[in-house]
This record gives sequence, structure tokens and C-alpha cells, in this order.
Amino acid sequence: MNAERLLALYEKVAEAPDAVPRLRRFVLDLAVRGKLVPQEAGDEPASELLKRIAAEKARLVKAGEIRKKAAQNPKMVEPPHELPSNWRWVSLGTVFLYDAGAKREPKSLDPSLWLLELEDIEKETGRLVARISVADRESKSTKSEFQVGDILYGKLRPYLTKVLVADAPGYSTTEIVAIRPFLPLCSEYCALALKRPAFVDYVTRLGQGTKMPRLRTEDAVVSPFPLPPLAEQRRIVAKVEELMALLDRLEAARTAREATRDRLTAASLARLTAHDTDAADFPAHARFALAALPALTTRPDQIKPLRQTILNLAVRGKLVEQDPTEEPIKLPQSGDGDGPEALPSGWRFARLGHLLAENTRNGFSRRPDDAENGVPILRISAGTVRQDGIVAEEEHKLISGIDDATRFQYGLQRGDLLACRFNGNKAFVGRLTLFNDYLRLDPIYPDKLIRIRLDRRLALPEFIRMAGESDLVRGCIEVFCATTVGNWGVSASNLKEVPFPLPPLAEQHRIVAKVDALMALCDRLEATLTTTDTTRARLLEALLHEALTSAEEREAAA
Repeated sequence: MNAERLLALYEKVAEAPDAVPRLRRFVLDLAVRGKLVPQEAGDEPASELLKRIAAEKARLVKAGEIRKKAAQNPKMVEPPHELPSNWRWVSLGTVFLYDAGAKREPKSLDPSLWLLELEDIEKETGRLVARISVADRESKSTKSEFQVGDILYGKLRPYLTKVLVADAPGYSTTEIVAIRPFLPLCSEYCALALKRPAFVDYVTRLGQGTKMPRLRTEDAVVSPFPLPPLAEQRRIVAKVEELMALLDRLEAARTAREATRDRLTAASLARLTAHDTDAADFPAHARFALAALPALTTRPDQIKPLRQTILNLAVRGKLVEQDPTEEPIKLPQSGDGDGPEALPSGWRFARLGHLLAENTRNGFSRRPDDAENGVPILRISAGTVRQDGIVAEEEHKLISGIDDATRFQYGLQRGDLLACRFNGNKAFVGRLTLFNDYLRLDPIYPDKLIRIRLDRRLALPEFIRMAGESDLVRGCIEVFCATTVGNWGVSASNLKEVPFPLPPLAEQHRIVAKVDALMALCDRLEATLTTTDTTRARLLEALLHEALTSAEEREAAA
């Protein structure tokens, strides 16, 4: 593998969602299989290196520097693949002293030395992101001491790729183990071998089913370790560093490209809803945005701003044509509220409280008890989990002791709106969701939700729901949101003061129909992009598999 071949492979899979991380793991996989650099006949084979390691272990035992048990060669578990003839599979405990660092109490630490925590190591790359001394970091627990050249390995499952080589003596959390070769090896090769996908998979399998899985010493020392000749170890490290630097540049270029794409998308969509875009300018801006859309929209997450733009256009009267013969909604004088911007002719702002068929009501306050024959009561999550603004009726529990009067008081009708009045996520607070009664549960609703029942002679629930998602109305709702002990809240009385843009009733119907049609189009586009991502991921998987297996292996598997 060289830079040219890696670039050629990248060109085939560049648009896959995780192309660069997968290629980084691919490079490591090639490295430990002996497929990254050519073998050289003049290299001392690993078999001779193992003889020298055995002699050094015998010397260390005789000198009393290690115990006899540590010098034994643990029986290795089955290795995952073949190696070149001058390499050897060995158990990790054959060539390394695992958890070699002496344990030190906080009071005995040298304040001038380095104190390493897991948070100081970057995941995947193993780069050191912070170097903090004992003097500058409070320590209350036992630490492990390490030496220059030790491989420092994060043994907790979430941090298995946090591996680095110590370039100075120091101490670490005991969740980082010092792995010390009995005989000097290329520590950088040893570190990348511990980050290889096969070893990460091995440790992950061992930790299945445990709450905080970590690599145990008895599992570590029997794990298979691919040992190349010492000279080849150094050549592998140089090649890996070269290819990883190339991948870093490719990733930076991709990140910059996607950021530019996102800015262009945002700019083209922003012109549609800009305050200075008038009726004469709008068609040109719309044509430009639609023409640019295929080139600028390549990821499923890029559909979200398109959906938001549709809602923003809808509540500004820019999505369907106005009909001058349609009468504006007639409200009592007190119902004409002030709004944040100008509206089309025939539209007006109306406070939510002036659009109600009856007063708002907070939900039932007793907790559900999951009684077998209880009445369904929605969970708070029923108003937050769906992205389409529909109440998720599947999100419910059961509650006993609900009489007919209570059920009537806290019941829901098709077309009712529910607003979350208290949540840790500000985006959910005051968010309106529409009850469609698609499960025919006849549920009641909980105290953290507010029921809003509209006068449908004035406002369609579907229109008010989508208007509540627009930037225009959402900004007004968030003005009333207040935080208490990490949670956000809004009251029903505050929500009733929020101004909503209100077109004639017939236009509300046309807007809802147009938004529904455009959102369905967005659904299809998002599904297409997701399918494309899946296809690219499968292509990447196939190409990497082909590169890692020989023609004979592929033929045997066929």
C-alpha cells in the first residue's frame, strides 16, 4: 500500500459517511498483516527476536527484577489471520510485561512529573491533547507509574483506541496500563498494533454484558500479538505515519468542502426568507435555490434546513398565492396582536389565546401505575419523539382510578394540540404537536403537557402546529421560556400571548396542503440520500474486504 493506491481507493469511497475513519482502521489492519511494506530478506526474523527476548527474561528473573511467573509464556488464543513467514504470532504476555507500572499513593507522587488521565488522549488517533503535571492536577486516588518507552493503554472499552507511547516518565490513572516490552522493541509499532481493529474487537467481545467493561490482565496476556522483525517494525511505523498524515489532509479537505456546501445552502435558502426579498425578487431567488439544490444537498442531515425553510416561507405567505377575494379572519379588537414583522395583505397577527374554543388546560398530575385495565395516559415523550409534529400515541402508560368525569376533563379530541411546558431541552418547550387519534386509545394526558383546543372557524390546528415550528413563531415562544435547576419551562398563560401569523381560512387550507406535499418530497429525498449513504458504506466494506484478503482466500470463500 502506498499513497497513490490509498488515494485511488479514497476516490472510490470518498462520499461514504465514515470513509476516513474506516480507511485509518484499514491502514492499521494492513500494517499488522505484513501487507503495508515489503518484507526484506536481510531482516532478522521474529523467531530470532523471540530467542533474544527469552534470554532477556531469564536474565531479569535471575537478577530478581521480575518474578518467574511473569517470565512464563502464556498460551495464546487462536490468532485471527495468517502472517508473513518471517513474522510470528505470540501471546502478548510473551513479549510484554502487562500492567508494569508500580502503584503510587497521591502523597508519594513527584510534583514535577506528568500525571496522565484518559481525557488527555484523543480517541482513535492516540494523540496527546494535554500534558498536566502532578502539581497542577488534584489527585485523590492510587496512580500507576510509567517509564519512557512504555505503551500506555486505555483498558476501558470506550477508550480502547486511546494508546500512546510515553516520551517522559510519569503517572497515570489505573484505567491506563503501562505495557513494557521485555526487550526494546519499536514502541510506536506496538502502540498501533494495540489499536488494530482485530484487537479492539477481541477486547470488546470479552466485555459484552458488563456495565463498565475493561480488559482484564488474564485476558490481555493471552491475546495474540503480531510480531514482525524489528527492522520491519520501524518501516511499518514510518509508512503508517505517512498514510495517516495523508488521511488527515483528506479529512480536513472534506470537512472544509462540506462546511462550504452548508454555507452555500444556508445562503441560497436564506434569500428566500430575507426581510428585503420582495415579491419581485422572490421568483429569481427560488429558481436559484432549486437549481442549486441537487449539487448542495448530498447528506441526509442537509434536509433539515430545507424543511425549516419551507415552514418559514409558509408563515410569511410566500408558499402559495394569496386570493384578494378571500376575507381576512375576523377577530375581536383585543385579538389583533402585534407581531415581529409585516405580513401579506389579508393576513394578521393573532395571539394564541384569542384563537381558542375553550381555555387551555394542564394535564392530569397523578403518576401512572401500569394497572392491567387502566386508562391510557400519554407520556411526556409523546409530544417530543416524532419529527413530523404528530403526537406519538404509542408513547403511553396505563393508570387506574380514572372516572368518566376525569376522563372527560383530561381527554383529547382529534385536532387538539399539546404543548410541552417543562423539559430539559429548550427546543421541546412550547413545541406544539397535533393529536390525530390514529390508535383510537381515547387517552388522557399528563401534567407536563398543555392541551390547546382551537376555534376552527378561526384557525386550523394543522396550520397553527406548523406555524409554531417556524423561526418567526418559535422565536416568540422562546422569549417566554425560563430555566429552573437545569430545566426549561413555559406557562400556558405565556403561550396564549404568543402572536401567530393568521391568513384567511381558505389560504390556511392551501398552505397546509402545500407544506404536506413538500414535506413528503423532503421525506423521499432524505430516504434517497440515506440509501445512497448505505450503498456507499457497503461499497467501502467490499473494497476493504477485497484489499485485505488474497485471491485464494476469496476463491475459497466463494
